[in-house]
This record gives sequence, C-alpha cells and structure tokens, in this order.
Amino acid sequence: MDYTQERVATLHDYGDADPDAPAGRAAVVVPMTDREYAGLAPERVFSELERVDPAEVVVPLRAPAERVPDFREWLAEFDVNLTLLWCDGPRVESLLADAGLDGERGKGRDVWLALGVAARRDYVVVHDADTTTYEARDVRKLLFPLADGFDFSKGYYARVENDRLYGRLFRLFYEPLVAALGDGADHDVLDFLGAFRYALAGECAMTSDLARGMRVQRRWGLEVGTLGEAFRLAGADGAAQVDLGRYEHDHRAVSGPTGLSEMSEGVGSALFRAIEDAGVEPDYDALPERYREHAARFVRAYGADAAFNGLDYDSEGERDQTATYADAIAEPGPDTRLPAWADAPLDPDEVAAAAAADADDAAD
Repeated sequence: MDYTQERVATLHDYGDADPDAPAGRAAVVVPMTDREYAGLAPERVFSELERVDPAEVVVPLRAPAERVPDFREWLAEFDVNLTLLWCDGPRVESLLADAGLDGERGKGRDVWLALGVAARRDYVVVHDADTTTYEARDVRKLLFPLADGFDFSKGYYARVENDRLYGRLFRLFYEPLVAALGDGADHDVLDFLGAFRYALAGECAMTSDLARGMRVQRRWGLEVGTLGEAFRLAGADGAAQVDLGRYEHDHRAVSGPTGLSEMSEGVGSALFRAIEDAGVEPDYDALPERYREHAARFVRAYGADAAFNGLDYDSEGERDQTATYADAIAEPGPDTRLPAWADAPLDPDEVAAAAAADADDAAD
C-alpha cells in the first residue's frame, strides 16, 4: 500500500477515509454548461452535496438565456443553499466590459466570477459536475488540510475505466513536459508542479484569502494556472494533495475545437506562465525535442503498467498523441489572466446581483 510523501504533503486514503472538516464554513463552486442539464452525473453530485451541507453552493452557469429557467427549476429541487450565477447575461457582460475585463469566455472565467462570490465564506472548494463516482466525503477530504493549517489542497485519483488508462493529457503531455523543463532548470517551482499526482484534476480547495489573491486563466489551463498561483501565494509547505480514490467522468477526443490538442495549448501556456512568474526561463527552442524524449519514456512506462494490470493499451496511438502535443510547446502569448479579486475593479456582490437580475429576466 502506498504511503509515499511528495514535495507537497500527500494525504492517502487507506480505506474509507472520511475526516472531520469545516463544510459549514465552506462554499462549493460547481461550474456548469447547458449540456449538463439534468444529467446523471450532476444529479449525483448535487444529491451528495445535500449530505455535505456546505454553507453555500455557487453554480457559475454558461448557457443561452432560454436554458436558464430550466436550470433554475432543476437546481431548486436540491436541498442546498444554492447561488446560481448566470455568467452570460447582459448585466454581467456590461460590468466586465466597463471594468476592462471582457474578452475570452470559458470555464476559467466562469470559475473566476464564482470565486469572488464564494470567497465571502472561510473556505472555497472547486470541482466539476461530470463525475459519476462523486461522494460527499470528497468535499470533506479536500477541506481537511485547510482546517489543519494548509492554504491549498488538490485532489488526485486514478483514471482507469473500461479496462483502459485515461488522463491522457496529464500522462502524455504534462508529466513529460515538466520532466523536460527540469533538464534545463533546477527550481522549487518545478519540484512543486511535478509533485502533484494528477495536476490536471479539477478538484481543489483553498482558503478565502488565497481565493481572493489568485489570478485565473480564462479558458484552458485553469488547473495548471491554479497550481502556479498556489505556489506563488502558499508555497510548497502551504499546499497538500488528497487521495480521492478512483474517479470516472467525461472523456474528450484528441482533435476538434474542444479536444485534447487544443487543451494542450492552454495547459502549456499556463504552465510556462507559472514557471516564468517564478523566475524560470525555458529554452523554448530545445524544449520540444527534450519533451519528445521524455514522452517516449512515459509511453513505455505506462504501457508496462497497463500490461501488468491486464489493461488495453495502444502504444502507437499514445506516441501519435505525443507528436501532436509537441506542437503545442511554444512561448506563452499575451497574459490575459483575470486579476485577483483583491485587486479587481469590480465588487463581487455587484456581480452576484447582476447575475441574479439577468437570470430573473431570462425566466420572464
């Protein structure tokens, strides 16, 4: 049984861990889009949140106006103190434009809007709504390190489903890329980023102070950008990761407008931004070849792991993916991150009121 510690404190589940945690002082942020309306996985998530009984559940919703009434009616069925934050309404858009914060829209922007509202509580938990194996104790696990003096916690879990290894963007892009960066630099931020067993997990928790101090990626790269901000604000000694067991949720194709290849560009950009913030200057010319060398090692290692467990494994397909991901390795473009709420020219209560008024209008 694994009990190894990493550069960040690593909390293992040796059976049925369900620690005491301050759920009554926490807000849980669950970003959603219109495609998740009344789905089986979201139904499970909100039913389990009833058992958690957090101080508040904040749902930043990205959906067209005609879908908002259905969402409000459906979410009202769950016995939680829920704040629906419609992110696409005209009042919210106007507030952002007046503050000079309009621009790309995506999951990161939705979560950022919710963080401003959620940070009125002592603690903030963020997780997705598409997990079919979600349990109430997942929230308590994420919160426990915060009550024990840490500022940030991150979930990790096994991505094994249908006799296959998933988590491809992490296994085949993030892990070998961090290893390749380590060839050219010896820095605490690389040790930190390499310590997380599933760095692209969407499940994390933080103190309200950290939530207010964090800059946020607008679209892809939210999870890696969050780790970079956790390093800047809390450092390795202020961060922990917790074992959430085995998660099952949606999978993406490699190609296409929302596929893994496009996501890799955002993940790479966020990763490079985080390490540059910490003072690392990558050799972008040499990095793609270094990445390919490490990626080949990871494909071989994961292939052996899969064979050891009798799982299906497409070595050729995984090597093809690494060739695609290598094209995403480039200097990050302009910094379009949303500012920390502590510095933002916006009042989160004003945003919440605007979103509520927009949702009322949509219902009418």
